[in-house]
Amino acid sequence: MILLIKPTLESSRMAKVAKNIAVIGAGYTGLVAGVRLAEAGHKITILERGDQIGGLASGFKVEGSSLERGYHHLFRTDKYIINMADELGIGDRLKWYDSSLSIYYGRKLYPFMTAFDLLRFAPLSFIGRLRLGLVAIYLKYTKNWQQLENVTAYEWMKKWVGKEVTKVIWEPLLIGKFDKYYDKVSMAWLWARVYTRANSRVKGELAEKLGYFEGGFQVFTDALAKKLDELNIKVRTEQEIAKIISLSNNKVQINFISSKPEIYNVCLVTTPSHIFAKLIESNRQAKPSYINKLKSIDYLGARLLIFSSNQDISEYYWHNINDVNLPFLVFINHTKLVGKDLYNNKNVYYIGVYLPHDHRFFNLDDRKLEKLWFDGLKQIFPNFKESEIREKHHFRFANAQHIVDVGYSKKIPLHETPLPNIYLANFSQVYPEDRGTNYAVRDGQRIADIIKANIEL
Repeated sequence: MILLIKPTLESSRMAKVAKNIAVIGAGYTGLVAGVRLAEAGHKITILERGDQIGGLASGFKVEGSSLERGYHHLFRTDKYIINMADELGIGDRLKWYDSSLSIYYGRKLYPFMTAFDLLRFAPLSFIGRLRLGLVAIYLKYTKNWQQLENVTAYEWMKKWVGKEVTKVIWEPLLIGKFDKYYDKVSMAWLWARVYTRANSRVKGELAEKLGYFEGGFQVFTDALAKKLDELNIKVRTEQEIAKIISLSNNKVQINFISSKPEIYNVCLVTTPSHIFAKLIESNRQAKPSYINKLKSIDYLGARLLIFSSNQDISEYYWHNINDVNLPFLVFINHTKLVGKDLYNNKNVYYIGVYLPHDHRFFNLDDRKLEKLWFDGLKQIFPNFKESEIREKHHFRFANAQHIVDVGYSKKIPLHETPLPNIYLANFSQVYPEDRGTNYAVRDGQRIADIIKANIEL
């Protein structure tokens, strides 16, 4: 997809001197940054390696309707994307639904949504349930997350909720999320997860509400695409970049795999940090210490299976799989949250897992992994029938989750890189919060503000 439209006279007058700016990556951070920079009067070209925009939230068709390749929903606290949706004129397409959460442990599924559910959670002793509840309350009202930065979530939880609760609740979830890095993850990261979730519930609501766009997140992506068009932004997909070179005149040259180099005044890169390192490592300004810092952030990949079925096999939306012997982290009954109307009145499910790139499951044949996952589902839901499945879609992402280990704040690269007029904005810079669409929108706006301020100097 290529949009080639000349800038309007009105937009050209907005900046003192309009700059030619390249944005590498068409996830939400790159798209929002492009919008904000174009609104300031600059000429923007967005370069995307894939064949569509939207990043992990990009959609595909299942049962005739758009769905994200990676599962997404919003919390009430996700103000940046909520406000952006209003600005784009699609705020009325964002609907709020009653969520439902369960935990699978000890070959049994337990509801886990309310204080009463916690009190009835039989795998824990009464003292364990009490400690878990009190610690959750403490984290909800704790704002000084810096005190938790230099201790692992695993050790902190063992100390404060005890070995029993850690073994049943937190250890399986940390292993499922971070695999071999489970005991390295900073408590600051886990605090942010608990704090955000606990504070997203509106007072008086009996159930947690989760947000989802009617028609999927493609609605938000399409609204951004429309804005890009209105602002005369060029969007080029299937662009393979080989190098980014900082020139002596402070301009930036982008070398492509199969086309001629291009020169820009400014370049914003939104790729993962280690990929950015490879693109710039031939530059003399990119000192080995900086390249090593970029490469020090480890990433996990993800495998996902999305399938539709005639069967409604669970009464819950979200299922945390607290059994490390099962080959997946989470099972999501998508249509239990949003309904089946858009999906031909069928049920739509996700199965997902995070994996190191050297894990045997990461490159396992789709059908072999599918069999393992369906065998696991039959353990949880004995009535599950593969014969009722209508569509199946497999996805693999190389860089789906970064490892937020102890002292992570020292690893985070600045948005302003050592290379003149080259900037970096990616989800590894989101901290202590976890990456997601809300923070992608936030950081797109933030990096645009930084670039605009520097351009004006």
